Amino acid sequence: MSQPIPVQITVVSAQNLKTLKSNVLVTLVSVEYNGAVLGDSSKTDVLPDGTAEYDFSTSFECSPDGPNSLDVLVQKPLLLTVLEVMPKEKKKPEKITPLGQAVVDLLPLLQGVLSLKVFAPLYAVPDSPSASLHPEATAGLEVTVSTKELLLSATQFSSGNLLSITLEAAYSVPEAFTPDAQENCMACLQIPAAGEKELLLLFKNGILKADGEKEPLPRPKTWPLDPILAPGALNIPDSFIVGGPYEDEDGELTKSEDMEFRIQAESMKRIVWDTEIRCFLDAAAVAVLRTRIAECRYWPVELCRLSTASGGKGKASKLDKRDEDKQIAFHGVAYVNMMHLLCPGVKQIRGAFRVFNYQDSEVFEKTKFQYSIFRDRRSQLSLAKEALVNSPATKTASSKAQKEGKDSSATQYSEAGTFLVMEIKLDRPLVPKRLREELLQRVKELIPPRPALPTQTEGAKKVVEDYQKCVTSVAVAILREYHELFGKQLPDQGVMDYETMEEQKRQLNYELNTSGKYFAFKEQLKYSVVKIVREKYLKTTAFETKEQLQAFLSELYVYLVDHMHIALNKLLSEEDVSPAPPPNTTMKQLLLFAREAEANKDLKLASLFHRQRIARDQRHIQSWLDYGAFCLLHEDATKALECFQQALCLDPQHTQSLLLCGIVAVKLQRFEEAEIFFEDACCLEPSSIIAWTLSGLFYEMQNSYIQAERNFREAKKLLRAQLEEERRILEAAEGEEKKPSSPSTDPEKIPDDSADKPPEVMERVTSKEEAAAVQEALKAPAPQPPPCTIFMKTVEFLMKVNAVQFVHKALAHELLSLQGGLSCAYYLALAWTYVLREELPRCAECLCEAVRIDPLNPNVWAQKGHLCYLQKDFDNAKECYERVISFVEDAVDMHFVYLRLGSIYLEEKEYGRARHIYLLACDNSASCLTWLGVGIACYRLEEMLEAEDALSEANALDNTNAEVWGYLALICLQGGRQLEAEQCYKYTVKLGLHNDALLREIRAAQQRSGFGDPSL
Repeated sequence: MSQPIPVQITVVSAQNLKTLKSNVLVTLVSVEYNGAVLGDSSKTDVLPDGTAEYDFSTSFECSPDGPNSLDVLVQKPLLLTVLEVMPKEKKKPEKITPLGQAVVDLLPLLQGVLSLKVFAPLYAVPDSPSASLHPEATAGLEVTVSTKELLLSATQFSSGNLLSITLEAAYSVPEAFTPDAQENCMACLQIPAAGEKELLLLFKNGILKADGEKEPLPRPKTWPLDPILAPGALNIPDSFIVGGPYEDEDGELTKSEDMEFRIQAESMKRIVWDTEIRCFLDAAAVAVLRTRIAECRYWPVELCRLSTASGGKGKASKLDKRDEDKQIAFHGVAYVNMMHLLCPGVKQIRGAFRVFNYQDSEVFEKTKFQYSIFRDRRSQLSLAKEALVNSPATKTASSKAQKEGKDSSATQYSEAGTFLVMEIKLDRPLVPKRLREELLQRVKELIPPRPALPTQTEGAKKVVEDYQKCVTSVAVAILREYHELFGKQLPDQGVMDYETMEEQKRQLNYELNTSGKYFAFKEQLKYSVVKIVREKYLKTTAFETKEQLQAFLSELYVYLVDHMHIALNKLLSEEDVSPAPPPNTTMKQLLLFAREAEANKDLKLASLFHRQRIARDQRHIQSWLDYGAFCLLHEDATKALECFQQALCLDPQHTQSLLLCGIVAVKLQRFEEAEIFFEDACCLEPSSIIAWTLSGLFYEMQNSYIQAERNFREAKKLLRAQLEEERRILEAAEGEEKKPSSPSTDPEKIPDDSADKPPEVMERVTSKEEAAAVQEALKAPAPQPPPCTIFMKTVEFLMKVNAVQFVHKALAHELLSLQGGLSCAYYLALAWTYVLREELPRCAECLCEAVRIDPLNPNVWAQKGHLCYLQKDFDNAKECYERVISFVEDAVDMHFVYLRLGSIYLEEKEYGRARHIYLLACDNSASCLTWLGVGIACYRLEEMLEAEDALSEANALDNTNAEVWGYLALICLQGGRQLEAEQCYKYTVKLGLHNDALLREIRAAQQRSGFGDPSL
């Protein structure tokens, strides 16, 4: 807009005026904009139904350089005042009194609207009696606002942005602030525009409220206008301050230790504005805003207390000039971190910001602003009647303090802990968030394409095979027709005579021809014959003579009949093939075998089991993820990424696959790819706590701390909602029936013995200190579990996928985030990382802390037992394992507890206990190793039949275990079964038995028996 554009205003009529004042007879309407009266309508009678027809038109010009610029149009509404004209009395002038006021928002004119028709609510003027008589008044003005041309083109509006800033209140204000009609409080900040222009946004008329009730929520936002006759008209329609949890804010004072202070401050002495100021930023201003935020994240919001001068304009001018160099009363500043607005998709920041005393050096260091608005740009604020000077009590500040820009009164902000609550909102984000479609496309580009399907070749061999299949299909269909006509010929009925066969053939031909099936079968064969002619004989053009055609047809006939016989012979000679037997192991068992091999450091065998799972079902996503997690820890990250990408190919909507691809991309230092994966995961499943937390950890690694904090905040918000829902369900359940205490934490419910536990388990005590810890825990009341955090939930996921790098990051946050002490789960996770790095002493320290925190946790004792087992301290390992199985609640990895405790019993030749433990393991999760343990224990107890049965079970689950074959060989040698003994020994050697003691035992038995080794 380069030229002024008239804005035409028409007040059509008023409705329901009788609700404002029942006896109103004559009214007129006054139109005012930006402090200037645009005109008054003629006096109009009010009809009995409360309607007054004004049809009054006026206008003002909107121009870039005039008083009514676009900035003003966005900020200020049109003000309409309905005035009542009182009847003339004798010798008295006509009396006109205000009846009500209404406002009209002109923002739609900037949004591409040429004509705006509204019904503006009419608010009563409080001084009039109608204010108390009709609080629910529904009067209003019908107003039309229009322009002949658009104030902003569609391109200008779409490339610009609408900025709204709401200053809610200042809390915990200094004690020196007292209600005074001659003093007011104001705040100001500046927004950069194109070029050197700055937009100064001034919040005036802050209301000082005494101690009392908190401000209500929601409450309306108000226009940035001076006080008007009808305060109700100051409220912006459909615009409210709604508040929210402190933890979700973007400012300061959001930690748990700040909550009590803020709650108290909100009900104490405070300054309230609740004012929203808007401004439109064109494309150039948006670019400047983005650049300025990137250059300096903190923006100053100045605060001061002003004195209202009573003199006229001349006095005010002299006062401003005289006090130019004086200090400003209670000059404070809050630093707003605007960097949030540069996060993708962020349109709004809201929070509390501490107020500090204004010091030039500190303001420049933090914000790069070299001047104060209130001190150096006072003339631009149009404060004609306000003096921004110290009160008499503060005029005694030292000259040194004045030189440095300090004010002794302003230090009271820091002492009182004053903070501002404000909101900054954009119509569109400065940095657009990538759309889901774009993220999907980027993910597809990052994942290597899967092997293309083999091309369909139409070679000679292929077309002949297709012909034979077609002949077989037709033959089966004809045979079905025959069976429907004559039934199946049974072998015991003898050979059919020739005449009967011919008669059946005739009837079959008749049936096929009359039903149309003969023609259908012929058409079915036609396409395959045509393909043979083209691909086998390469005939694609017409024949030149009939002789050539006949010769070719004869040759083709012979060829087709020959291959018809081949196809029919295959069909008739085929025997029923029995289906392949189902595999003895399930996908779950193969995963268990892989983890057993991994625990035994046999990584080659573990990899084999993982690959067997994939080979069994290549479309099983979890198999790829499990193999990828294994590769991430033990092989290489590139192979892990291939596995995770394959899972993502199978299901592009799989959030876990996206997260794992992002984790491995970080390890491979492909940070741009990682960002896409994490962002896509959050976009795909916005309710995932783990996705938001991992994304936050990633951004923190990239030093994008603002984005990281926003993601953590979103994760915490989701966790609070989840815990609240769980609490609600629990309370509902307790309302029906009181929930019993958990047996795992109730000392009275820990049994001394159990039928399915080995005898004398509880007779052993690990150490005096640990025994004392347990006794103390039994006497003390059950400890309250530490609060669940987003980081520990994420650690639980990361440990399952072996993402060690992210586990360390999450544990570091957990260490810093909890004020009530660390949890047992934290020390267990930290111990897990030390085991992977083989730092066993540090692992032992973590487990000691875990025992101290929760001595009744079976997982703690299980991990302590595993640590002792790895250190070859089998006595302590056995005691820990025995303690684990004595609990009613099982540990997470009971399978390995059983396996290792059973192996310790075997080493100590306690074969009865070993058999019992291994049988428990078989009942819990059977595997080759659990049945092998049962077999060994039974063999040592000379229970040969039971031993052979157990070893047969082990062999059925995994026939590649050399130790199983070795013990089977011993059993066969004991039973004198020479052939079977030799076969078992052959597989023992072939599979490479590494147990030298067992191998020596087998050879000794062979020497005694005189057989079993074919090489002897």
